[in-house]
Amino acid sequence: MAAISVEDYEALKDRLAQRERELLLERLLVEKLKLEVARLKRDKFGASSERLEHIEQLELLVEDLETRCSALPDGEAQNTAASTPAHHPPARKPLPPHLPRETVRHEPACNCSECGGKLRYVGEDVAEVLELVRQRFKVVRHVRPKYSCPRCQTLIQMPAPSRPIARGLAGSNLLAHVLVSKFADHLPLYRQSELYAREGVELERSTLADWVGGASRLLEPLMDALQQYVLSAEKLHADDTPVAVLAPGKGRTKTGRLWAYVRDERPMGSQAPPAVWFQYSPDRKGERPQEHLKRFTGILQADGYTGFEALYEQGRVVEAACWAHARRKFFELNQATKSPQAHEALQRIAELYEIERHVRGRPPDERWRVRQDQAVPKLQALRRWMDSVLAATSSKSELARAIRYSLGRWPALVRYAEDGRVEIDNNAAEREIRAVALGRKNWLFAGSDAGGERSATFYCLIGTAKLNGLDPQAYLAHVLEHIGEHRVDRVDRVADLLPWNVVSRLIRGGTEELQAA
Repeated sequence: MAAISVEDYEALKDRLAQRERELLLERLLVEKLKLEVARLKRDKFGASSERLEHIEQLELLVEDLETRCSALPDGEAQNTAASTPAHHPPARKPLPPHLPRETVRHEPACNCSECGGKLRYVGEDVAEVLELVRQRFKVVRHVRPKYSCPRCQTLIQMPAPSRPIARGLAGSNLLAHVLVSKFADHLPLYRQSELYAREGVELERSTLADWVGGASRLLEPLMDALQQYVLSAEKLHADDTPVAVLAPGKGRTKTGRLWAYVRDERPMGSQAPPAVWFQYSPDRKGERPQEHLKRFTGILQADGYTGFEALYEQGRVVEAACWAHARRKFFELNQATKSPQAHEALQRIAELYEIERHVRGRPPDERWRVRQDQAVPKLQALRRWMDSVLAATSSKSELARAIRYSLGRWPALVRYAEDGRVEIDNNAAEREIRAVALGRKNWLFAGSDAGGERSATFYCLIGTAKLNGLDPQAYLAHVLEHIGEHRVDRVDRVADLLPWNVVSRLIRGGTEELQAA
């Protein structure tokens, strides 16, 4: 066997590495095309959980490929790009104008390096680079000088400023950061403690836990105002999700529930601010939602949980079902068996969602007219098709079960076509529940029922802030700083601190206090 030189070996290794990169790019193209096909079929009407894993895998592949290609020398990168299909990167967006700018001038010498003549200014080139300023702590010293009146000996001193937590060390911004890190960014307190320690600030987990508890008690009056606003709606979305809770003295966890009630009237063209109200319960008994909604009268859009039935039987709450739940039965069947009947059901339901895409944001009366003209005939045809397929299908088959689920809830499923205020699905509530589902993968369980109730408080305020387009950390910092100035015995006064009222007041006052927070 002929020997190979070191140069030839290195060249061969480089060619193999380049071929590997080319194969990765080809795989990426294939995955991209698959994803586009899947998106055309499912994005308009599918639950995001049905495609989340695929997208995450693709993002990892893209990240790895881009990282490896960026490490190539310029020449090799060009050769690799030439061997793959043309790819046009998206146009680079300008950096946000609200960010502070720091100017660094690169001035040449005063005289020409060629002839020694004096230079004359003719213009400049400017390039902006996005940089990260490391987060840092600071200590704010509140100094209150004392003065005395020489005539009457009266001692004068300004009162101590209020703190979010009495005698606590945390300022409103730090406290908001801890809360958002835990309940929005899903970072448990012990991990936060480790991050702060790397900054040279020792904050024990128990201390952070005390801050969370103190903030929860401080914000309770705001929760009452939020509850009153949500339950005053004519239509609500409802959903629930399990939460593991530590059972005292048993060394194991039990299953509690977090219930989400969402008021979101934007799809029907209303200007009413959206909001979400969470409630915790130690179990999933039907009496829980019945207690939560005892003051609600209107339309409730939810899944088929039997605990809601007592509300419907009383007559003051009207049931509206969710087509996303009905569709999911056929989606799972189609994924498992490639059933042509399940595929046809998905196509028929997709046509209903296509109609909704055109009426989103329109007034209720206009939505009702379009649905009567376009959706009702399709719903009637879908009902006839389901009846005929069910008659020719084994009653024990999964297809029959999927059809019976829809037919058993048919009046509630078609209610959206009869009332322009109702949505086709319950995705508004499912989106809010998703934040809890992501969080419990990190913090695993709540320490007690009281911990579950505290979680509900912060999910309420953070979720409502996001729904109204606010940075939840800036919003919580503002509320924690100012809630002490409001009379907590009056709901109307505390309601001034709800997200939409905070934004309006700050805009009218011409201040950027919220952004500065």
